[in-house]
Amino acid sequence: MKSSRACLAVVSCLSLLSGGCGKPTAAVARSNANYEQLVEVVPLARRDLVENLTLVGSIAARESAEVRPQASGVVTSIEFEEGSLVKAGQTLLRIDDTEIRAQLLEVEAELELAESNYRRMEELGRQNTIPQADIDAARARLLSARARVELQRSRLDKTTVRAPFTGLAGGREISPGDYVSNQTIVTTVEDVSKLKIEFQVPEAYQRKVRPGTTFRVSSRALESLDGVDGEVYFVSPGIDRDTRSTAVKGWLERSPAGLKPGMFANVELVLDVRHDILVVPESALLVTRDGMRITVVDRQGEKQVAKFVPVQAGLRSEGLVEVIPATAVDDGQPVVASGVGAINLPAGRALKTIPLRDELRPEFHAVD
Repeated sequence: MKSSRACLAVVSCLSLLSGGCGKPTAAVARSNANYEQLVEVVPLARRDLVENLTLVGSIAARESAEVRPQASGVVTSIEFEEGSLVKAGQTLLRIDDTEIRAQLLEVEAELELAESNYRRMEELGRQNTIPQADIDAARARLLSARARVELQRSRLDKTTVRAPFTGLAGGREISPGDYVSNQTIVTTVEDVSKLKIEFQVPEAYQRKVRPGTTFRVSSRALESLDGVDGEVYFVSPGIDRDTRSTAVKGWLERSPAGLKPGMFANVELVLDVRHDILVVPESALLVTRDGMRITVVDRQGEKQVAKFVPVQAGLRSEGLVEVIPATAVDDGQPVVASGVGAINLPAGRALKTIPLRDELRPEFHAVD
């Protein structure tokens, strides 16, 4: 009996409470209608937007070569200093040529004899005392002797190792008296009068990279280097199957002191530049099932109210995104830019606006 009475008492109380809730609910509704939601805003601005891609590359010399002899033999002299500037064609190394010179004297003597015999054959031929076949054979022997002389002269020339181009000589790998062959590295020569950088671009971005694309190079190893501009001159026509990227090379406009071939460097590649476009912070975009939209601050009399504007998103860079509104908006019109997805903000809600906090504000300046 006590339990039944308690239940009846609870039901009675709930009935009284539910019956008395009508007026308070209406009051709350009127209060919410007049409530101004505090939001942070930025002006809808026009500016140039740049799409960048940051990569890691390797500095390379304009030209670089491992110098190897073309002849085998014993080194008789080395005629360059390590780290010195060498000119194109300058002698770097000499190999013992005693045997080759002796062979050259032998074939030169054979050439002299072949020339003498051929002259006699020609004279006899003019007198019609020998057949033409003998003259042709003498001429063939002459040409063969000349070829042997040229071969020996070429072999003799290869005993001198010369610089392939003007550049800085590297370390010396051999000494006088060493036996060298065409597999022996004598030194390296690098032309650092102009530097280039080599890097890989992921396949998703390779269509935006072409000869003439600009970039900026910086290096953590050189704190004093504030950046060097450059331009792409080569884009590989194929994609590497292992890395799914394409090889790209570019020239640097200048060669800063301390930047050396082989160093790693950061490359900021400019993929796209859009001029005078409407941009908002990425935090101002709200994605719904109907698409993307931004919330602009509109005016109704003296009040500021929320208005939804459907947009299409374009280029993104540095925390900003290009927006293409479906309806007309005014440049400089305030846009809700903070906590968009978390604020319960229906269309027409009264707003109280304050500027977006500095710590949440991307690099955001309208173009003058």
